[in-house]
Amino acid sequence: MEWNFRTAEELAAAMRAGEVTSAELTDEAIARIEREDGAVNAICVRDFDRARAAARGADQARARGEDRPLLGIPVTVKECYSIAGLPTTWAMPQHRDHVPAEDAVQVSRLKAAGAVVLGKTNVPVGLQDIQSFNEIYGTTNNPWDHDRTPGGSSGGSAAALASGFGALSIGSDLAGSLRTPAHFCGIHAHKPTLGLVANRGMVAPSTPAWPVDLDLAVVGPMARGARDLTLLLDVMAGPDPLTHGKAYHLALPPARHERLDGFRVLVLEEHPFIPTGAAVRAGVNRVADALVDGGARVERHTPLLPDLTEAATLYTQFLFSGSVARFPVEAYEQLQARATGLSADDRSLDAARLRGMVLSHRDWIEANSRREHHRHGWRQLFAEFDVVVCPITPTPAFPHDHHPDPRERRIDIDGVGHPYFDQLVWAGLAGMPGLPATAVPAGRSPEGLPVGVQLIGPMYEDRTPLRLAELLEQRIGGFEAPK
Repeated sequence: MEWNFRTAEELAAAMRAGEVTSAELTDEAIARIEREDGAVNAICVRDFDRARAAARGADQARARGEDRPLLGIPVTVKECYSIAGLPTTWAMPQHRDHVPAEDAVQVSRLKAAGAVVLGKTNVPVGLQDIQSFNEIYGTTNNPWDHDRTPGGSSGGSAAALASGFGALSIGSDLAGSLRTPAHFCGIHAHKPTLGLVANRGMVAPSTPAWPVDLDLAVVGPMARGARDLTLLLDVMAGPDPLTHGKAYHLALPPARHERLDGFRVLVLEEHPFIPTGAAVRAGVNRVADALVDGGARVERHTPLLPDLTEAATLYTQFLFSGSVARFPVEAYEQLQARATGLSADDRSLDAARLRGMVLSHRDWIEANSRREHHRHGWRQLFAEFDVVVCPITPTPAFPHDHHPDPRERRIDIDGVGHPYFDQLVWAGLAGMPGLPATAVPAGRSPEGLPVGVQLIGPMYEDRTPLRLAELLEQRIGGFEAPK
């Protein structure tokens, strides 16, 4: 029987029933990677010997009566997570020989839950692209069309799942890095509430693996099925035992509703900074129609929605304010001179990026005050709605574009070019205030490419968008293997 495209939930049930062993699942997954990954290049670091040993150990544990949440399930891990004994480079050539001595906290949690780690998945340099290519490991291709990107920066993980290389993966998200690859590859992913999931050990090679609270960035689960997201999030979630975990215990509230007809949903398809392509618009409306058919209350407009123009501007400033922290003084001074030369009337995202790179501490504090204003606005909105449905990016997966200067790249939306990084505004809708967002498949484009949407939920109520993802999967379908 072919097991490689089954969900983790199905694999766990099959192992409990004695239909298959972890060793058999692991061997089958390894065989598929060896046979198929040459064309996709999703798995950049293989760890097959230790995976086989872990699978044998999982089978022995099950024989003793153990039944941990991920016992015996083959999984992959994004390259940026430290795994003892394996390279952790963040695709930076100067760190190609960096091998950490201990596992990231999330890798430790995977292993404690019984998962079998097959290897690590490819990323862009420094995790700073919407694609996944680098000079160490090469280019990862979209399993649906090898001439297109699987997205980034968790592109290798999404491509691996779509290709049947393991049942689960863990990634990270600062600018849609979980959600965009899921959208491009036709899988599920969940960006947790900011701070919900400990991130220690998901750190660049030049930085100590300390328990630091990050701004904007989160780590989270990726899967082929919606229910698997909840399974994996329950393993990952919770404070770092070195800090908050000394005093706090996780107690996520249940989903607000169990049935579609209980949900109150706001649907968005337009953004003031960038148009939505026809294929993505069709995906949003397909989900909206399914919600209406299921009895949900669906609205298209509300005065409670925080201002999308200011939200995108703030997000862009926060996102780029951290990107120049270690620039040489001379380069930073050149950016300051360019920013000073901007017209006060220039409110473009290009201007926001430049201003963000040279934000003073005073300006950052003011921007953060505006962010808190937006967070309060979202709290008010979520008193009237349960979930917001909207695009993840304006288009399906786009062709590989490796121009060395991303400012010269363009994103084609129905035949019209737009600045490459402007497509991040939808990712920032949940990213700037730190809201949870679940990426779900929403059909195919006319060219047959996957299209996804995101379900944004109230802060710390991650189970609400996750439950809606399960209900939508039942109604409109979910993952399909690439043809």
